[in-house]
Amino acid sequence: MKLLVTGGAGYVGSVCAAHLLEAGNEVVVLDDLSTGHRDAVPDGARFVEGDLAEAAGDVLAEGFDGVVHFAARSLVGESVQRPEIYWDGNVVKSLRLLEAIRTHGTPRLVFSSTAATYGEPEQVPIREDSPTRPTNPYGASKLAIDHMISSYAAAHGLAATSLRYFNVAGAHGRYGERHTVETHLIPIVLQVAAGARESVQMFGDDWDTPDGTCVRDYIHVDDLADAHLRALDRAEPGRHAIYNLGVGEGFSVREVVEACRTVTGHPIPAVVAPRRAGDPAVLVASSERARAELGWSPSRTLQDMVADAWRFAQGRLPA
Repeated sequence: MKLLVTGGAGYVGSVCAAHLLEAGNEVVVLDDLSTGHRDAVPDGARFVEGDLAEAAGDVLAEGFDGVVHFAARSLVGESVQRPEIYWDGNVVKSLRLLEAIRTHGTPRLVFSSTAATYGEPEQVPIREDSPTRPTNPYGASKLAIDHMISSYAAAHGLAATSLRYFNVAGAHGRYGERHTVETHLIPIVLQVAAGARESVQMFGDDWDTPDGTCVRDYIHVDDLADAHLRALDRAEPGRHAIYNLGVGEGFSVREVVEACRTVTGHPIPAVVAPRRAGDPAVLVASSERARAELGWSPSRTLQDMVADAWRFAQGRLPA
């Protein structure tokens, strides 16, 4: 297939683009490099630097079999402070993309959605039919895009899939996580191991969990990429399918820190900080629908995620 990957110079986008190429697809990456990196675009992919809203139509006019849409702003705190750039950068630009898809007859779309669409869940594990009550503009923007996609599938026959991620970790060779503002636990803990931070903060140790720290579902970025390939193959015209992607079990903050200590051989000081407002005690996905309909099953462990992320981080340390 000939595929357009928006945001393919970012973390998950670059890994997915690499997997698509390895599977024999022709890949074009569209990215404005506002948060991505030019050297993260996989070898073999054609790179178009440009704004999603302005460039998507011109690119799709060439004729494509599908779009894998990662391009988005994704910082929860920033979305609260500057909601305008999330409604514009995520929602408005995704609408322009959908219009380009409709105009040029691109038959299928896979969208990078998020567990933030659910907000604070009433029950775990979280299923796709759980109430969607996002607690921040980031999650709300992604939910709005999901609603737009549903309407385009119904009205225009688009074969569409939204994949709602939980916590993504790990790396794929030279493609890994390197954000200017890092908010994800595993890379932060590994920064402590590498000497870039003095300690890692654990926000509360009195939660209603086995060891008192928050529990989250982590998924390896390679398993995530595999789900995208399966979604492209199984997309059905006129249907918008939504799948949660997670391992189906959670790991506490203490367990993640201990896994990082084991993999790196560093002591990694951890200090307890006050709870953060809005943090649920447990967020774990039910991925039964993805297993049943996509034939997808995650295979990498937490140790695998940490080990791959650590190898990637070490490869970027100054000699």
